[in-house]
Amino acid sequence: MDNKKDFTENMNRLAKVKAKEIVEIKKDDLFSRSILELDEKSHKEDNIEFWYARELQKILGYASWDKFLNVIEKAKTACFTSGFNVADHWLSHMGKSISGKGKIEEIQDYKLTRYACYLIAQNGDSSKYQIAIAQSYFAVQTRKQEIIEQKMAEYERIASRVKLSESEKELSALAFEKGVDSKGFAMIRSKGDAALFGGHNTSQMKQKFGIKDNKSLADCLPTVTLKAKDLAIEMTNYKLKKDKEIYGETPISNEHYSNNTNVRKALTDSGIYPEDLPPAEDVKKIQRKIQKEVKQIATKKTIAIDKK
Repeated sequence: MDNKKDFTENMNRLAKVKAKEIVEIKKDDLFSRSILELDEKSHKEDNIEFWYARELQKILGYASWDKFLNVIEKAKTACFTSGFNVADHWLSHMGKSISGKGKIEEIQDYKLTRYACYLIAQNGDSSKYQIAIAQSYFAVQTRKQEIIEQKMAEYERIASRVKLSESEKELSALAFEKGVDSKGFAMIRSKGDAALFGGHNTSQMKQKFGIKDNKSLADCLPTVTLKAKDLAIEMTNYKLKKDKEIYGETPISNEHYSNNTNVRKALTDSGIYPEDLPPAEDVKKIQRKIQKEVKQIATKKTIAIDKK
């Protein structure tokens, strides 16, 4: 059997389907069995995925641990050169082995992260078919994780924006009850922004970020700033509900300005200056993109059901 036959096609298949699905396509395919073995040899501890170096050694076709250690050391160097902490990806571990005499002995091993495995595959013997498979496998898995983390960050930002809107609505209602009209409320919000953004009011921040006048500043703020604004508003809401003496535009504006100033201090004490953070992608665009993706998934599922 030619192990490299239809290799490009196999790589494309790997990027599209899960390991177990690949095996179902062709159970006697060496490529498929190798992928499944890599998938099955992954372990989880405290919800962190890892592979044992000794098990990976066999999958990658290395008979000698010493030769495999050379590859590991090259991978460690690559990790360090890339600016990552090697200890975060290579955890020393003492495994167990049964000697020829039946004696149980402790042997050197490592717990490897997905990234460590990827670097090992990249630094392995490229003439080995197993290495070529592992390079593609861990590259795809790493990319999948990046996509998952990106999606999680997008969902967190959307949730933060929704929460901020709810807090702003509550503040608007409380201000209205205390004699503030819509124009006065706009001034309160702008002064609050000026306190949070180091002297830049809402209009000035829009100009700084290149946001159109008819667009919301909050829609283009990063998650940390959205949460900071929400905290300041929640503090103001709390005081307005608790202190009946705070009434009218000026007292409310002063309270809101003070709360934003305090939140800003907490940020700047940590080296975060909201006005200097780059604007984020319009949250409404992200929402539309996610809605489109959900619709496409639903359509595919419907087609699959219809075919059955």
